Amino acid sequence: MISTLPIRGWRLAGLMLLAGALAALSLPPVHFLFLLPVGLMVLYRVSEDARSWKQAAWCGFLFGMGFHTVGLYWLTNAILTRVHEFWWVVPFASPGVSLLIAPFICVPAVLCRVVPSGWRRVLMFAGSWTVMDMGRVFMFSGFPWNPLGSDLELPGLAGDVLIQPAAVLGVDGLSLALVLGSLAVFRGRRATLAVLAVCVLWIGAGAWRLSSATPLSITNPRAVLVQGNVPEAEVISHADAVGNFRRYLSLTAQGVQKAYAQGGRSPVVIWPESGFPGLLDEDTLARQMIARAADGAPSLVGSDRQSGKDWFNSLIAVAPDGSIAGIYDKSRLVPFGEYQPWILPFNVLPGVLTPGPGLKTWDLPGLGRVGPMVCYEIIFSGSVTARNDRPDWLVTISNDAWYGNSAGPRQHLATGRMRAVEEGLPVVFANNTGISAIYDATGHETARLGWGLADVLVSDIPSPLPPTFFSRFGRATPLALAILCMILALFPAVRSRHR
Repeated sequence: MISTLPIRGWRLAGLMLLAGALAALSLPPVHFLFLLPVGLMVLYRVSEDARSWKQAAWCGFLFGMGFHTVGLYWLTNAILTRVHEFWWVVPFASPGVSLLIAPFICVPAVLCRVVPSGWRRVLMFAGSWTVMDMGRVFMFSGFPWNPLGSDLELPGLAGDVLIQPAAVLGVDGLSLALVLGSLAVFRGRRATLAVLAVCVLWIGAGAWRLSSATPLSITNPRAVLVQGNVPEAEVISHADAVGNFRRYLSLTAQGVQKAYAQGGRSPVVIWPESGFPGLLDEDTLARQMIARAADGAPSLVGSDRQSGKDWFNSLIAVAPDGSIAGIYDKSRLVPFGEYQPWILPFNVLPGVLTPGPGLKTWDLPGLGRVGPMVCYEIIFSGSVTARNDRPDWLVTISNDAWYGNSAGPRQHLATGRMRAVEEGLPVVFANNTGISAIYDATGHETARLGWGLADVLVSDIPSPLPPTFFSRFGRATPLALAILCMILALFPAVRSRHR
């Protein structure tokens, strides 16, 4: 086992930053899963051997800085898009966000010390890690990016099998299991064999769910995903707004023609976030042009929207006659991107958006029952469907051009895959520069359009599954399991004090 007592100063700091950075390589799209137990064990043993709770907290913070700085390195690309204005922010983009969320890892590093060593300490560490990770939804408008459970979203069939327990546990329950397993493999032969046995059962349960999943007899429409691949600099400046609009119209016409040629299901056209370079709700002519290109199919189009002094990031449903069939305003805004949290005393945004009233379910001709979302909202486990109004499919539009051809768009896509499993609903992910994709209700990818392509993806939207356990009870299940771990860690110590 590792002994860290002799390590001090910069050596200890370097060790913790390195451990966090290595653990981050287990995240999508790298998936070096073997590095997660190594990184977590270093943090766990250093926390045990720390000379005080303050030193343990400091080590947890440094681990968090390494973990989140590497996991969120792609945030720098968003600053580079406007580097002429914010060049001075470039070195601080990823470390700056990490500085805000790294303290969450201080808590398990400190709390594990309040119980005796052994299994109780492991339970306390894993339970408190999960509780604090879940607590990130309360920071500003929430930032639950890169939960450890997403590590299991390996490409292809292997990932499909491994993430099926999320239908019961949610991604946070997967995080709890990963932390417990990562620490348990270092606790001797019996513990390692127990972890292997759980892995076999886990894989068996996932394979059984995949093979036995029976979709409901609901036929969703055929998606025509239009990916214009407009560079972010042009999205911001509207340098070639007319040309980009024509590109989307041309791709729409091509996609709809292909969809009709396949026969069967009726198509629905989906443009990404910022797909329309203007205010679509105020532009009747533009809506009519979209309707003509869609040739009788309804269209879902990303557009800015203004109401009085308020600006919204919206998804607008355009009927076949060009009228507005529905408007959804994004309700979860990106901190430091769409609104400025109070923590910064100076302004870095050219303008701020207003959050919409919340999630809704549309029941519109040609669409069926669909849950609309915009970009960031898909990352919130347990909060992607309107309460007591379950849709038959979910659509999220995004513009990940901000983050370049990096891990960012792929991590974002992974959140949609996980939401499909948790909710038992197909997820349609439409992106400006890619990646656009469709997942069935088990999280299996049925169609994909890669990064950096100006093209159209035509594919049927799969049918939903019956409501999952997680869709009924949400994050209460992983939270209860995490708290139970903490109680079990404390209970023997409490009982011994009363003997």
